Amino acid sequence: MAATQDEQALVTRWRSILALHAGVQCALDRALHGHGLCGSDFEVLDVLAGTPDDDGSGSGGYRVQQISERVHLSQSALSRLVARLEKDGLVQRSACAEDRRGVRVALTAEGRARHGEALPVQRAVLHRMLAGRPDAAAPEPLTSR
Repeated sequence: MAATQDEQALVTRWRSILALHAGVQCALDRALHGHGLCGSDFEVLDVLAGTPDDDGSGSGGYRVQQISERVHLSQSALSRLVARLEKDGLVQRSACAEDRRGVRVALTAEGRARHGEALPVQRAVLHRMLAGRPDAAAPEPLTSR
């Protein structure tokens, strides 16, 4: 069955998004390598850097499930990544106070410092790769027919 023009346009758009993502991810990995991080490492640190804490420092952390929803990794892949970040001293895991079965992940002081060093590098790559690109805009909402 031949694809309609609308279907082909969607496929072309999808492949363009995939190519853009792959290019940005590779550029991030190269740029962050000097900080001992890859793009996924940075994303986890960036999410954790934005979590509120009682003192406003942003070190309260998130449950692994909450992080996986924000960084788009499977829970098992995220668990391996968190274990590596913990081994490197960038995050700490603790039992979740609300549910002892859960695990909460938070930045360490070293993780906060590494995030702060890498943040301008990551933002510069995003700016270089995405700023002003119409294909990098937020996708149009899906509509039902």
